[in-house]
Amino acid sequence: MTVLVTGNLGYIGSVLTPLLAQRGHQVRGFDSGLFRDCFLTPAVEPTEQIVKDIRDIELEDLDGVTTVVHLAGLSNDPLGEIDDALTEAINYKGSMRLGELARDAGVRRFVYASSQSMYGISGTGVELEEDTSEKNPLTSYARTKWKAEQGLMVLRTPGFEVTALRPSTVYGASPRLRCDIVFNNFMACAFTTGSIEIKSDGKPRRPAVHILDVCEAFIAGLEADASLVDGRAFNVGVADGNYTVRQLALAAQAAVPGTDLVFTGEHGSDSRTYTVGFGRILGELGSHFNPSWDLDRGGAELSRYFRETGFEERHFRGGVCNRLIRLEELIEAGRIDESLRTVES
Repeated sequence: MTVLVTGNLGYIGSVLTPLLAQRGHQVRGFDSGLFRDCFLTPAVEPTEQIVKDIRDIELEDLDGVTTVVHLAGLSNDPLGEIDDALTEAINYKGSMRLGELARDAGVRRFVYASSQSMYGISGTGVELEEDTSEKNPLTSYARTKWKAEQGLMVLRTPGFEVTALRPSTVYGASPRLRCDIVFNNFMACAFTTGSIEIKSDGKPRRPAVHILDVCEAFIAGLEADASLVDGRAFNVGVADGNYTVRQLALAAQAAVPGTDLVFTGEHGSDSRTYTVGFGRILGELGSHFNPSWDLDRGGAELSRYFRETGFEERHFRGGVCNRLIRLEELIEAGRIDESLRTVES
């Protein structure tokens, strides 16, 4: 099949693209290119690459495409808070435009990268389930991801299948590494400074999942029988994959011996805390999705990756590995405007 992967030049897309090719799929990349140069190791790119903003996708960009994996968007809460209208335009309206065009182009299946941020906050000990658990999005990012998931499901018609995957917070090595996500941040901080800065009180809970397991989930979303995935959402994670922030920090400390833990407390008691259930994906998609990573293995991988790439604090703190900083650098340099569109030279 020919798979259009939006956001293929990002953190997850840079890992997913070669995996899809290895499985015999023809991959067409679609990406704004804002983070294309943010790599620590060479990235394998598809033979077909469209460099374009998701807000500007056209029907011809989908010519010959049979399936879509939609990763593109403002990718976390800090980015989403840049501007509410901008987040709405990219994460919601851009996603809906893509979905409508995909349906019109005869795409068979649409796999949407949704988010667990839509759960927002929940009672301790309550495992959130995909359909019945309350959605309580607290940020622009979370609200637009949930709104887009609902809207895309409405587009379903016979021959146009839609599924949504809600990944836990992702960690692990990628050519285009991100250090603005919690476990990667802790690992990078430990490796480059010898200490781990925890900006909350350490009590919030964060489900976490390795990037290769997430990619396997997206492949499952593409390849599983329609009866299993069409019109359905899946929390993506592993058994016993819910951790407190403190537990994540301790795992990073174990991966980088001699590291100190420093609680800065600047974010106080973070209200975004939730415990997610993964019974649906582990059970109903068990023949397609078999996660194999845990924090210990992921920490060892990142530590090795940092040594091999000569990773330094300038990478950890700078725009190469932090998406909001990168966008600020591009705006200051006059390469993009405040709407995150490329400025013609």
